[in-house]
Amino acid sequence: MLETDMRPWRARTIGGGRRQPGRLERTRGGELAERNQWGSRVRPLHLMAPVWNWGTRGIRGLSKAVAREGSQRKERSLLQFLADHFYDVQALREYLLQKQVLKVHQKNRPFTHIKEHFGPHAAGAYFILKQGGAVRFQGKEWIRPNARGRFSLDFLTFPAVPVEAVDASGSAINYHGLDSLLTLKELQSLWLRHCPHVDDWCLSRLHPLANSLQELSLAGCPRISERGLACLHHLQNLRRLDISNLPAVSNPGLTQILVEEMLPNCEVLGADWTQGLGLGPEEQSRDTASPVPA
Repeated sequence: MLETDMRPWRARTIGGGRRQPGRLERTRGGELAERNQWGSRVRPLHLMAPVWNWGTRGIRGLSKAVAREGSQRKERSLLQFLADHFYDVQALREYLLQKQVLKVHQKNRPFTHIKEHFGPHAAGAYFILKQGGAVRFQGKEWIRPNARGRFSLDFLTFPAVPVEAVDASGSAINYHGLDSLLTLKELQSLWLRHCPHVDDWCLSRLHPLANSLQELSLAGCPRISERGLACLHHLQNLRRLDISNLPAVSNPGLTQILVEEMLPNCEVLGADWTQGLGLGPEEQSRDTASPVPA
């Protein structure tokens, strides 16, 4: 068995043997071997340069080598895992889809222990803050998580104060996650902009907030269509509704007209009412012109 000395490219034998003088030469396999004093070749020498030079530079070099080795080992284990469990691309896609669905389901789980100890308002606020959103209690300032997702728990000290505004824009809230919001009976403003899992079925569940909800934003939700917007007829106390940039709505202009008729006391924000009606440039210019004849 051979090992390196502290000085570079020097070798010694272990186990009671003494150092054999001679010269180094390469074998057919490319390894280094040493000839002894009788001219016979000993076992190949496995030489390596010392990685420790009693300095910070050597430590960094050693850490880089270990990190590179660890990343290669992880890549090999990942490839081995994929080869053992999946035989085609379709199976891999189904597996990744199941993982994503499970992750969304975990994010929308209710916090029943907080609801039991601090009430529904604290539980709803905690749920939104864990989603990365923001909440505002009545008479208080907005509470938002920081860049690391951490937030203050001071709202647990006033459980009787209701939540009046929720901003869940861009979060992973879905049909089941609305259970934490429907108990906020004094909620006045709700922003669900650019939520990828908010669909028509979610809008059909908002009727318990009909007595308090005054502002609702659904802008940029890719899974909301005309069917879901028709479920908003229960929210007669709405004063402001944003339905702009809904890709699943086939006729944004006609849909906005129908929503305005359905909610006459609400200001509906969205696309121009001529969008999607198939009007030509002449009709659009004539409709937008002054109705007073020249």
